[in-house]
Amino acid sequence: MASENERSVDELFAELPEKWQRSLEEVGMGLPELRRIAAGPDGMRRVRTILAEFSEAGPASRPPRMVYGGATPVWPWARLLLVAVVSVAVCLLSSLFVGKAAAFVGLLLGLPVIRVAFKTRDSRGAPVARYVTAAAYLVLVLVGSYFANAWYLQLRGVEQTVTIATPTHQWTHGTRETYCRVRLRDGSVHEVVDNRENCADRIGQTTTAVVDPAGHYKPSLGTKSEMGGLLEGYVCLGAAVVLVLAPVTVVAVGRRNRYGQAMGTAV
Repeated sequence: MASENERSVDELFAELPEKWQRSLEEVGMGLPELRRIAAGPDGMRRVRTILAEFSEAGPASRPPRMVYGGATPVWPWARLLLVAVVSVAVCLLSSLFVGKAAAFVGLLLGLPVIRVAFKTRDSRGAPVARYVTAAAYLVLVLVGSYFANAWYLQLRGVEQTVTIATPTHQWTHGTRETYCRVRLRDGSVHEVVDNRENCADRIGQTTTAVVDPAGHYKPSLGTKSEMGGLLEGYVCLGAAVVLVLAPVTVVAVGRRNRYGQAMGTAV
């Protein structure tokens, strides 16, 4: 029977319980990595040190994902990213049906996002990543729901000559509000997105409006260049990048720290 010093990496690894082998693989210390370490200077001693440290900690007394400095598990942060992205998508799509009230849909969907965020395990950078992810989500749903119609009309809208129709009047917060309406080429009458012009005394006059051919959004008075939303689009693009990078960064940093500490322990 080979002595302790003569046994290969494969033999040492094979002696570990299967569940311990899986735990080592989960934190990046599977058999291929141990073989790589063993091939280096004083490799076998370092491998035996790693396995000894792991055996002393034991999966039963310490979660596998916290071995060697607290390796950050991928799935909780991937789940946070998935839930946040789906919630943002649902919020923006809901603007097709409820307009700018989609912001309330986004805030409601923010509750499961926050819940999932605080179920992620603590590791280096995790608290900051949670709050940054939540902040990016809020920017996307609040700004995005308000300007979704402008972005959509910029992409799909068609500039068309329309006729100012008789406006409607509603009482809002004790004041009588006038809502402009326009008649399209097909004869249909629609309220406009924003009342940027005084239309009450312009009934029958023609003007330009950006019209959604599919009819999802109300027409917008003026041309595409007058609609705005460009700056807000860049803000939301930046928030989307942050939403993706925050979970990815905390996982990468956590795993790099774990690997560094594992190497330090083995030296």
